Amino acid sequence: MSARELITEHLDLWTGAVTKKSSSGRGSNGKVELTGIKKLRELILELAVRGSLVDQDPSDESAQELLERCLKAKTASVELGKLKKARKLATITSDDTPFGLPQGWVLSRLDDLVRVINGRAYKKHEMLSSGTPLLRVGNLFTSNDWYYSDLELEEDKYIDSGDLIYAWSASFGPFIWDGGRTIYHYHIWKLDLFDEAAIDKRFLYLYLKAITEEIKSSGSGIAMIHMTKAKMEELVVPIPPLKEQGLIVQKVDELMALCDQLEQQTSDHLEAHETLVDTLLGTLTQSENASELSDNWARLAAHFDTLFTTEQSIDKLKQAILQLAVKGRLTQQDPREESATVLLGKIAGEMDQLTANKGTKNGRALPDISDEDLPFEKPLGWEATRLHSLIAISSGDALTAAEMNNDGGIPVFGGNGVNGFHDKANVQEPTLVIGRVGYYCGSIHITPEKAWVTDNAFITRYARDDLSQRYLYWLLKATNLKEQDNATAQPVISGRKIYPIVVIIAPRPEQDRISNKIDELMAFCDQLKSRIVESKQIQVNLSYALTDQAINAS
Repeated sequence: MSARELITEHLDLWTGAVTKKSSSGRGSNGKVELTGIKKLRELILELAVRGSLVDQDPSDESAQELLERCLKAKTASVELGKLKKARKLATITSDDTPFGLPQGWVLSRLDDLVRVINGRAYKKHEMLSSGTPLLRVGNLFTSNDWYYSDLELEEDKYIDSGDLIYAWSASFGPFIWDGGRTIYHYHIWKLDLFDEAAIDKRFLYLYLKAITEEIKSSGSGIAMIHMTKAKMEELVVPIPPLKEQGLIVQKVDELMALCDQLEQQTSDHLEAHETLVDTLLGTLTQSENASELSDNWARLAAHFDTLFTTEQSIDKLKQAILQLAVKGRLTQQDPREESATVLLGKIAGEMDQLTANKGTKNGRALPDISDEDLPFEKPLGWEATRLHSLIAISSGDALTAAEMNNDGGIPVFGGNGVNGFHDKANVQEPTLVIGRVGYYCGSIHITPEKAWVTDNAFITRYARDDLSQRYLYWLLKATNLKEQDNATAQPVISGRKIYPIVVIIAPRPEQDRISNKIDELMAFCDQLKSRIVESKQIQVNLSYALTDQAINAS
């Protein structure tokens, strides 16, 4: 099977996957298909720059003549003083050949095809809010924040639409610029072709894109990987005949357009699927009584295997289960059980003793709870209270990475759970931990019997005799404490934010029933997710196998 036939088979694989699921109305694992399409794009580039996607024509002008024209133009630039005399580079040997060259192709160093021109480094006072746009690496990838300059610079410090450039620090990759006259930063190179009639810059762009991961891996630096100009100039570039360069670009454009269609179709399908899941799960969590919940669940259950086919949909199902459980919708209330009102009285006595012994302050005086404060209607025997009445929080103890001892075996808990090990513990029993700083603020964890809790998390104390730890864990997870952060660049939560939150708690026996039901259903969800992940991996492995087969066939 030829490389082009394998490309077609690969396209059919992903087109069929999307079309089949779209036409049947079934949900699809969008991440799987998007991963496959990304791999397909890489395959197309890899095969294209090897000459495996178009036919070679013996009547085409030899690429050797194109290279000689480039060398002649380079020499002329040196003689005119436009270019410094280039350092002598090593002769290209068979060891430098990236693959078997097709008929009529030749190899060249990048330095013989283009002038690699550095941009300019800027001081902070030179980066203004108006003037000529100043292109930085971030603007090519993720950032829409622009700086400008009023400096008058040499002409080679500007780029214009159609220029070939390459980002070479932190984020890597080639671009054909289309944003008009712009200054470019030091971390971007302008690749100025010596003879644009000999080398199609679009082909050179494709080749650089195909080998960008190799370029990046050959760079240096830890905090921020960067490439040297000297290394870039030494790159070995395969040059096809000029007509073939154009055919390769045309074929890649054609195939990438198909990938765009597949990607859009997949994204649209995934978005529609997620909207459907959100809507139907919303009918469950918003059900006003047991009868309505039963009816809504029956409708959803009839299409369970259609709706819950992605990792995202399973995560949303988990959240719906949690919300229903802590509202008392998944367990039976028993009027014979001691009400949560009496339970709160017992908890108050324990909390007074706990905070007195531990010296922990758990908040200021807070107002009474009104009906408007209630997060949902109280089930029979339940009672509303503020977290101030249930928990007392205090920061863990600072511990740097250098102070950790990974041979100690005692887990270190930060805001995101276990992030190392130590030989000492600052908690001696299973402890509820709340992340307090950064992305993971508001996350909830339970430590094992012995652990070290860092100052990136809160140690949570509560009335253990009258409050189930597992129930409190699920209750806090359902409360979404992260919404209580200070909305700063570095999210932070504190007792002043947590303690006023109103929750509704169940009688003590029902707390155990709720926890058991959640644990049971979460385990079921984990099994479903595991099967989806396994299925996704099989499909991705198939994609990779086809890719390797196509590359080897070329």
